[in-house]
Amino acid sequence: MGVFLAPMAGVTDLPFRILAREYGADLVVSEMVSAQALIYDNRKTLRMLALDDLERPSAIQIFGHDPKVCSEAAKIVCDTAEPEMIDLNFGCPTPKIVKNGDGAALMKEVKLLGKIAAAVVEAVRVPVTAKIRLGWDKDSINCVEVARRLQDAGVHWITIHGRTREQFYSGQANWEWIREVKAACGIPIVGNGDVFSHADARDLLDKTNCDHLAIGRGSQGNPWIFGQVKAYLNRGVILPDPSLEERIALAIRHLRMKVDYDGESRAVREMRPHLAWYLKGVPYSAEARRLINTTTTASAMEMVLKDLL
Repeated sequence: MGVFLAPMAGVTDLPFRILAREYGADLVVSEMVSAQALIYDNRKTLRMLALDDLERPSAIQIFGHDPKVCSEAAKIVCDTAEPEMIDLNFGCPTPKIVKNGDGAALMKEVKLLGKIAAAVVEAVRVPVTAKIRLGWDKDSINCVEVARRLQDAGVHWITIHGRTREQFYSGQANWEWIREVKAACGIPIVGNGDVFSHADARDLLDKTNCDHLAIGRGSQGNPWIFGQVKAYLNRGVILPDPSLEERIALAIRHLRMKVDYDGESRAVREMRPHLAWYLKGVPYSAEARRLINTTTTASAMEMVLKDLL
């Protein structure tokens, strides 16, 4: 049973993935990468393929709606990054993705989805996995049919987020459908959705019988969750939450890693939500979060964090 970092656009970049692995994630998955942009040799997109030995094993996630483009992009990924896995995104709910027929829109095009998966499986030697949702909306839940199609295409495992595209991240994840998919398939199933604690993880496994679990939003500002979940599942041990000092220290380290990787200007901009997540639930942190959103240098961000102590 593995505990994985789920892919999140704008979140699971290289520094974040390294921290997730360090704190116990068994596998990390990249932000989604456009297959079309890889074919066009887009420099910014190619940079998203960078992997560090500290984060392996890693999967690179790609998205697209053309089987040939996706298979060619998968080859580029393997030649460039040599990931341990390729993950296919059939679950992203954002409008700019689905309006082009990508992400969760493919839950409405089951035959095409199967062709994409089969083409990528045939194109590369590494295992190919897929991430899906329950369906497009509550009236078209078809995750069992989609999962069977993906199994027939030769995917290694399927990660299921227990919501429809229409829900985005609202309401509660429906784990019952994850259980239905697990019962209908002979390949490993990874449960995903609403795991924010070790107790949630145990509950998800018990209710779905899935083989692995993937944690997304529960790890934002909280890479400790991977070690906490594994300690509880494997040994029945409840590890304490990090102290304020530990939170601040890791937030500063994360910021410095991001500056080293992306440069100060981009790091300051993109670390604002991360630092807010590290401070979630911390008493008297509202003013610190406000200041973090207005500072323009990494040193100023560090000063705000240190002052909170």
